[in-house]
Amino acid sequence: MITAMPAAAAVDWASVETVFLDMDGTLLDLAFDEWFWRELIPRHYAARHELTEPESRALLEPRFRTAAGTMDWYCIDHWTRALDLDVRALKRAVAGEIRYLPGAEEFLSRLRVLGKRVVLVTNAHPETLAIKDERVSLTRHFHAVYSSHPLGAPKEHPQFWPRLARLEPFDASRTLFVDDSLPVLESARRHGIGCLRAVRRPDTRRGPKDTGEFTGVDRVLDLL
Repeated sequence: MITAMPAAAAVDWASVETVFLDMDGTLLDLAFDEWFWRELIPRHYAARHELTEPESRALLEPRFRTAAGTMDWYCIDHWTRALDLDVRALKRAVAGEIRYLPGAEEFLSRLRVLGKRVVLVTNAHPETLAIKDERVSLTRHFHAVYSSHPLGAPKEHPQFWPRLARLEPFDASRTLFVDDSLPVLESARRHGIGCLRAVRRPDTRRGPKDTGEFTGVDRVLDLL
């Protein structure tokens, strides 16, 4: 059953100049990344290091948890060294599994008609971004694209936003930012971004998640 979008989720588009959008879990289905890191990587790590898959997962999960929210978590160079696996090659081999979230591509097409500046702001490694862009032609929808890696801080970190502003000047009070990560949204709020929305269904293999104090939408298309 389709439920109505809460009125609080609506956006006052007349007051928005700039739209910042996350990539994974906001526009692209996070199911790919969850499968890649939670299933495919442990399988290859087990084969590489002569482990069973349960042993592999037991070793990797604590390392993933420790790295979460840091640049290392998003860095394929880090994981290539740490795991002794060619993460780039593995991603390219399974790139056919990368998908838009429902309604995301339509949202991007309609958003440009509104005359807003549309900017992709992602923690994805530049090469991960390139692989995904080759698959789904994502960046053609944006005026500008920024990965946090050249900025030296992930979106969760307070240093990220001033560094982004030096490259992409924006009026925080007239900016809409959409992401599926609550720590990222909290960091953006501390920077003063005025309109924040959280994606409740970043992974099509799972049910909706609690977006806490942030107004949530099931899909970005609901914002229109």
